[in-house]
Amino acid sequence: MIFSQVELAPADPILGLTDAFKADVREHKVNLGVGIYKDESGQTPILKSVKFAEEKLLATEKSKSYLGMEGVEAYNRAVQTLLFGAEHEVVSQSRALTAQAPGGTGSLRVAAEFLVRHTDSKKIWISNPTWANHNNIFSTAGLDIAEYGYYQAETHSLDFDAMLADLQSAQAGDLVLLHGCCHNPTGIDLNIAQWQQIADLCLANGLVPLFDFAYQGFGAGVEEDAQGLRIVANTVPELIVANSFSKNFGLYNERIGAVTVVGSNSEQTVNAFSQIKSTIRASYSNPPAHGALIVSTILEDAALKQLWHDELQEMRERIAEMRTLFVASLKSAGVSQDFEFISRQNGMFSFSGLNKDQVNRLKEEFAVYIVGSGRISVAGMTKTNMPVICAAIAKVL
Repeated sequence: MIFSQVELAPADPILGLTDAFKADVREHKVNLGVGIYKDESGQTPILKSVKFAEEKLLATEKSKSYLGMEGVEAYNRAVQTLLFGAEHEVVSQSRALTAQAPGGTGSLRVAAEFLVRHTDSKKIWISNPTWANHNNIFSTAGLDIAEYGYYQAETHSLDFDAMLADLQSAQAGDLVLLHGCCHNPTGIDLNIAQWQQIADLCLANGLVPLFDFAYQGFGAGVEEDAQGLRIVANTVPELIVANSFSKNFGLYNERIGAVTVVGSNSEQTVNAFSQIKSTIRASYSNPPAHGALIVSTILEDAALKQLWHDELQEMRERIAEMRTLFVASLKSAGVSQDFEFISRQNGMFSFSGLNKDQVNRLKEEFAVYIVGSGRISVAGMTKTNMPVICAAIAKVL
């Protein structure tokens, strides 16, 4: 009897919250925990560009044969172009190679397994705070976790001095996890000058950047959101990018992401990539095709690509509208505390500053679900549920 030895695992802080939400029978309940975009009707739509791509695939697809370990070739090329731009030297000099992976989480895990098994890097520096699953992914893979300062709670702003000071103590070969844009959970990003300082620090101290790039296009735009990554790639000889298309293509349940390794030269990249593929082979062998074919079909078709850009802009602008409405609605609900900082944050999330007791009251008394850190999914807000949300927050403050 081996299962009698197994203890019940604690609920995941985000997915466990969703389970609790589903079990709640109150009709006015609102789920602002999980990072899923919703339109004004409260639905998570399938993008028109995605539907058109699927129709095209249905008409032209001829086989369901296995993919190679690295996935769809056209998809991997498209990923590199989105990340770096077609003319970037890491692409033109064949210093980057990409493998399709199951979502952003799978991409991070593949990268972590590769690093633990095939390099001397054993420690990763992660921002405090960060996405709830980061520590789980990296510690499970066998990496030691260290934290660098990022957020100044009193001013609801970036603590860049703390970030620099902490990373100065990192040792050569250490990994640094960087959020490419729309930092989760704070919504606070580095500016251009700060990105260059981080790139210079990594170069000087021999640190290896690992980018988590899950929200490209949800900040300022597809090209604008890639500026930090490109600055680092211009400066640092080696890096890894784990990206996801769950959010910006709305392909949540397709689990479509990628891991891209950039080496100082093409030979080293090929060697590293061979071990990335070996890691994939030992994990899930090869990826599913459908999500990658959707993305590559859209990005290779000028009309579909433009439609996707337009739809992405619509989502980005609706989130920005909800931020502004959230701040105004809190004032209308009688909240005297200054929440203007929310309008300055980027992406799907707001780091509200609510404490755990207040978060728990929102759930228990008012059926408003957010994660314990106080992170709120602004992408789940609508004009309809906004009064309910803000009235509840006013009562717990």
